Amino acid sequence: MSRLWSFLLALAVGAWHPAAWAADAAKPESALNITAIAMFFVFVAVTLGITYWAASHTKTTKDFYAAGGGITGFQNGLAIAGDYMSAASFLGISAMVFAKGYDGLIYSIGFLVGWPVILFLMAEQLRNLGRYTFADIVSFRLSRVPIRTLSAMGTLFTVILYLIAQMVGAGQLIRTLFGLPYEYAVVTVGALMILYVAFGGMIATTWVQIIKAVLLLTGATFIALSALNHTHFDLELFFRTALESIKSSSLADHKKAVADSRDIFAPGGLVSDPVSAISLGLALMFGTAGLPHILMRFFTVPNAKEARKSVFYATGFIGYFYILTFIIGFGAVMMVAPNPQYMDAAKGTLMGGNNMAAIHLAHAAGGDLFLGFISAVAFATILAVVSGLTLAGASAVSHDLFANAMRGGKVDERTEMRVSKFSALAIGVIAIYLGIQFEKQNVAFMVGLAFAIAASANFPILFLSIHWKNLTTRGALIGGTLGLVTTVVMVVLSKTVWVDVLGNKTALFPYKDPAIFSMTLAFLGCWIFSKLDNSPQAAAERALFEAQEIRCESGIGAAGASQH
Repeated sequence: MSRLWSFLLALAVGAWHPAAWAADAAKPESALNITAIAMFFVFVAVTLGITYWAASHTKTTKDFYAAGGGITGFQNGLAIAGDYMSAASFLGISAMVFAKGYDGLIYSIGFLVGWPVILFLMAEQLRNLGRYTFADIVSFRLSRVPIRTLSAMGTLFTVILYLIAQMVGAGQLIRTLFGLPYEYAVVTVGALMILYVAFGGMIATTWVQIIKAVLLLTGATFIALSALNHTHFDLELFFRTALESIKSSSLADHKKAVADSRDIFAPGGLVSDPVSAISLGLALMFGTAGLPHILMRFFTVPNAKEARKSVFYATGFIGYFYILTFIIGFGAVMMVAPNPQYMDAAKGTLMGGNNMAAIHLAHAAGGDLFLGFISAVAFATILAVVSGLTLAGASAVSHDLFANAMRGGKVDERTEMRVSKFSALAIGVIAIYLGIQFEKQNVAFMVGLAFAIAASANFPILFLSIHWKNLTTRGALIGGTLGLVTTVVMVVLSKTVWVDVLGNKTALFPYKDPAIFSMTLAFLGCWIFSKLDNSPQAAAERALFEAQEIRCESGIGAAGASQH
């Protein structure tokens, strides 16, 4: 711990050194950096204190993976919101609304509408069937080794892709706000997330996420209210002023919208055909129900009733937040776009890119002090999300692959926890390395790919294992593999990667979002190969469905129950 403090102190000294500020001298917020750094270190100090406290309370695998099962529904709802409301949501959706207008709403709605699916179809069953990971559920009546291996692969793919995007976002954000070198920023985030997970486990991760959720909701509320106050809370005047502001904006996207006579309040600026709209919506909605770091949170509450409460509270917090991002996006159109001090005139872009729209609006609405607060909140947002992701990845390696697939469940808790901590370290190092390597790449597609994999590989086998008695190991393996492989192949062949990243002239797959195709293939694969499976093992798996359903609905045997 002392070494980390020395490292952070060195970063602080570097950040305060005049040379570190030279590159940012022209920034309108450059005078704020001292405030931002001070708040950043306050947050780091508080969360490291929580980690120290959590480490003393983390004695068993249940403590490490599920916070001992003692988190209340309200606390877990806040933690879920803190885990789910990523920097991509706060900065990215605001940026989409800022640049593309109305179509940015599809992300706000898409990220939200997956929660009723979880509430009514999965929350209670997850808590009653599982222990630490969603692989516990799908392996309840299916063959342990192949199913846990597939589930772990789906988890690790999702986690690594999501982590890369978060690490690159963290590096860019901290470099822009604090003037630190990109590599230092990525290493700092990586070191902190490894500490939170390896020493504090789910207890520390939960409280980091709760604190972050409160800070983010508070900050986003203030930004939105400040923007609305600009037009005296007259919504009609608010949106009309935003529309007029586009005409005086020097942003390239806004100039093009004006030149094309495209109303930024009309659909078509981001998603222009029905297949793309439906495919994106499916990925956002069902991807949420297949995200491993979100599913893990349902094992931290004591019973199914608290699990349902968790989703209820989380849906409220998350829905409120996404309404705010829509207001923040148009608030930035109104207050930031016409202001030349926030523009890079030479490039015709927002200073720091469109993802800085919410940050610039914070400065325009609340000055240097509030920008310092929002900057620290944005950093806290990234830390909370990467901690949850790292814990999910470490759990997949230690609990699913090592303890169950390799050792058949015959491993002592101390050994499993040791493997999990080393796994967290390894995942953190990989995330730091890939975050640095992908610095110059546009990684926006990785979040979409992570959701598409969660929707196509994780969600189908999880949903069918709970609700369809005829699902067999063979069907789940083939269907899940089809979903995973086709998602990755289609994204690589799409314009997002094939043209924008690899530099080819035309895309081999015409759509950016593959979920409508990959999800369909996954469900069809599960259905067809399960129905064709007449083996004795398949018959035994179907016979176990009744016992599983009783436990699903009643919770009998859920507490501390072992998997077969």
